[in-house]
Amino acid sequence: MSADVPSSLNELSAQELSAAYRDRRLSPVEVTQAVIAQIERWEPKLQATWLFRPEAALEQARASEARWQRGDALGPLDGVPATIKENIATRGDPMPAGTAAVDLKPAAADAPPAARLKEAGAVIVSKTTMPDYGMLSSGLSSFHTLARNPWDLSKTPGGSSAGAGAAAAAGYGPLHIGTDIGGSLRLPASWCGIFTLKPSLGRIPIDPPYMGRAAGPMTRSVGDAALMMQVLAKPDARDSMSLPAQDIDWESFDVSPDHLRGLRIGLLLDAGCGLAVEPEIQAAVEHAARLFEKAGAIVEPMQPFMSQAMLDGMDHLWRMRSLVDMKALRPDQRAKVLPYIREWAESAAEFSGEHVFRGFSQFHATRVATVQACARFDYVISPVSPNMPAAAEAPSPTNDPLRPLEHIGFTVPFNMSEQPASSVNCGYSASGLPIGLQIAGQRFDDLGVLRVSRAFEQIREPQRPWPAAH
Repeated sequence: MSADVPSSLNELSAQELSAAYRDRRLSPVEVTQAVIAQIERWEPKLQATWLFRPEAALEQARASEARWQRGDALGPLDGVPATIKENIATRGDPMPAGTAAVDLKPAAADAPPAARLKEAGAVIVSKTTMPDYGMLSSGLSSFHTLARNPWDLSKTPGGSSAGAGAAAAAGYGPLHIGTDIGGSLRLPASWCGIFTLKPSLGRIPIDPPYMGRAAGPMTRSVGDAALMMQVLAKPDARDSMSLPAQDIDWESFDVSPDHLRGLRIGLLLDAGCGLAVEPEIQAAVEHAARLFEKAGAIVEPMQPFMSQAMLDGMDHLWRMRSLVDMKALRPDQRAKVLPYIREWAESAAEFSGEHVFRGFSQFHATRVATVQACARFDYVISPVSPNMPAAAEAPSPTNDPLRPLEHIGFTVPFNMSEQPASSVNCGYSASGLPIGLQIAGQRFDDLGVLRVSRAFEQIREPQRPWPAAH
């Protein structure tokens, strides 16, 4: 091994690995072996993986090594270790969606994000865990073992992309992919100190598509997320909500802090609903805003545009959707659903048709209010979450199924408005836990959000070392 390559190969970025493969300084096999060893060190405590298959990963790595040696690598992700969230179908594998209530059947085909990673030659090391039906911001599941946060094992990694967030922070290779319908990429990214991009709706094709649902990269750096976007944003006809194919120069994400000069940035410190922002989080986001100003951006405070009625309306529609799903289950299946989820869904049983319609109407009201509030800004910065991560065993920060979404007031509006939004670490609590800054852009400006996130990476304070397995 070359002297300029660190011994902890699992810590290298996808950008570094691609360059090292090209120059024959590293092999995908030795890198995959390092990632497998790191997973085996962490997993007894972290429980971030499902279908962890070391031998299958090494077989993929050997095929990649042969391609690099022949000079016909499939692209920059060839041989780079990756994980895929459990609810993104991979051919031949069952998809429990985090719940013990589902009959396990092999998926007939790879969902679009999985297909794109495989076509690019990425080494799929494992799938990652999630809570029941993806409806919790935690790693609590009736099917998977409880996932934990590598920064503090007593805390949740967030959710629903729980295992993916934990895996990225713990060094299970550089590339991870999750999904987000109200904050499920950004919340674990914030609480695990990593980077993510929830793209514009339809930028990354998914199957099945759904209102507000997006897949996105979860990485330690903006650069690796941009590298993933080159692959994940390719078209796929199975997504009826996908955007038209567009030739976006994702490689041009790497701007200097001068890029921020003159940008109009909205600073949102009050979501207008849900939990109050904890003082440590507010201080970290205000500090980030001052860094933007020092770099030449024009930062203006924003008034809240969400309301509790909007948040509650979305919650009530989702309760009814879940109740309908649960009614389709056999009684023995229904009994296996996490009690918190069951209580949440069953609370919709007495909702009238008018009540559900009014709840559904709040999705559009949220969209209109979000677009209008953001219209006069190039980008909007805010906390990702108003609270630090809850206990690992808690299904939600309130631990109350009748107040389940009080922590998504900053994230969910951008799902409904279809705007891109990232989470990038902007500081640490007194106890050493990471704090995420959300950067949202105008609809379709995914590359712009990556560029602003990259500029912020360069102006923030040096980051603390990633947590180590003990």
